[in-house]
Amino acid sequence: MHLSRLRPGALLVATPLLVDPNFARSVVLVLQHDDDGSLGVVLDRPTTIPVAEFLPDWNANTVEPAFVFHGGPVQPEVGIGLCIRFGSLEVVELTAPPVDDAPVRVFGGCAGWGPEQLAGEVAEGAWFVVDFEPEDLITAEPDSLWIDVLKRQTSDLSIYSTYPADPRMN
Repeated sequence: MHLSRLRPGALLVATPLLVDPNFARSVVLVLQHDDDGSLGVVLDRPTTIPVAEFLPDWNANTVEPAFVFHGGPVQPEVGIGLCIRFGSLEVVELTAPPVDDAPVRVFGGCAGWGPEQLAGEVAEGAWFVVDFEPEDLITAEPDSLWIDVLKRQTSDLSIYSTYPADPRMN
């Protein structure tokens, strides 16, 4: 369905069929997608851990909310920094001090899929694949990102933005 759009820089938006608690109603930014598998970070799961607690040098660059985000269930102890610099997405080396004031989002862990696994999940209807916009990374309201990304779609996908979190409560 959306397989041709599956590439680094794409967004995965969980369909209502995806009920895995790691990914239900989530938005994932794909960082890698090749023959070895796929890797991404969940953009809408802030933790309550302040970035300043682990990376005080980066606190001034951190986009609000200034918390470490749960990037996914794989290696949650590993930090990944992403920023938008000159309109482009970049991975940030968090072990070095910041070189400029580019806004940074810090993630603990990532989401990972084996070869062909993610393509299979997309084909089964677990994910919508849509375009990434820089605001998706630096939104001040990550809790509404799932709805916001779906709402801006010009296709039939926009109707899913009104899908209730619990259809039984409709």
